[in-house]
Amino acid sequence: MSAPGPAPVALATWPTPAEPAPRLAEAVGLAPADLVLKRDDLSGLGGGGNKVRKLEHLVARAVADGATTLVTTGAPQSNHARLTAAAAARLGLEAVLVLPGAPGPVRGNLLLDELLGARIAWAGDVDAAGLDAAAAAAADDVRARGGVPVVLPFGGSDAVGARGYVTAGEELREQVPDLAHVVVALGSGGTMAGLVAALGADRVLGVDTGATPDGRARVARLVDELVGDGHVLPGDGGAPPAASLRIRDDQVGDGYATVTPGARSALGLAARTAGVVLDPIYTARALAGLVAAVADGDVRPGQRTVFLHSGGLPGLFAHDLDAVR
Repeated sequence: MSAPGPAPVALATWPTPAEPAPRLAEAVGLAPADLVLKRDDLSGLGGGGNKVRKLEHLVARAVADGATTLVTTGAPQSNHARLTAAAAARLGLEAVLVLPGAPGPVRGNLLLDELLGARIAWAGDVDAAGLDAAAAAAADDVRARGGVPVVLPFGGSDAVGARGYVTAGEELREQVPDLAHVVVALGSGGTMAGLVAALGADRVLGVDTGATPDGRARVARLVDELVGDGHVLPGDGGAPPAASLRIRDDQVGDGYATVTPGARSALGLAARTAGVVLDPIYTARALAGLVAAVADGDVRPGQRTVFLHSGGLPGLFAHDLDAVR
């Protein structure tokens, strides 16, 4: 078992609400009392979202290491990058966000990145390895200027960041003790891994968003590391094999950055039956995955189901709104 590390930095007020959603439940084919929304979009810092839980642990480690600057990577509309900038602003640190591509319209998360005082380093047309190399170069530049950089992982998803979702799973066990399913968007893997470590693989349904080509392997590796760190699974305490993870890959569509027909439908469904706004890349895909899971019997009426709203609203305003209506 590895050392637990420093105590998390307080960046939000927990627990987030667990709200009933009877009209949305009926709209997706469940009974009115079946569906609960776990509102991690209401985590507060920098517009809220699931990355705040991860950053409480990641930033604590960075501060313990003497960081003056947080460096991280992500897509141009990265929620993790936005919230890294917000955490840095809260704590008086600098933030460098290393993003693929070149400067373009400043809207959605990019607008908030600038408002929060982050420096954006555009990496050009690079793959994942190239983006990591650009982050390393940005860290070298910080050192050359006399600073102390700490590079945070893509999506905040390593075993340290995933501890935040072990805590979220523990919250859910108290808020919804009879839960049968937790439905969550699968991006960089840390959110799902923490929930699996807290609740077990049989109760967590991940809906792949296409953010990485190896989502299943990422989740399995992170769960294994969490178990090694002492975050013991219910039951025998062993990490589940990758094949046992419940992951749907039927909502990726034409790729991560696209708004799929299912996501468009889910956006309207949540807004018009629960007054809740999703984002088109993560949470809308996750809700579309829940609709599909009910249709094929993987999630059934009478089973208490939690939908994890992981935030991401600013990204909605970076899309052509005609594409999401």
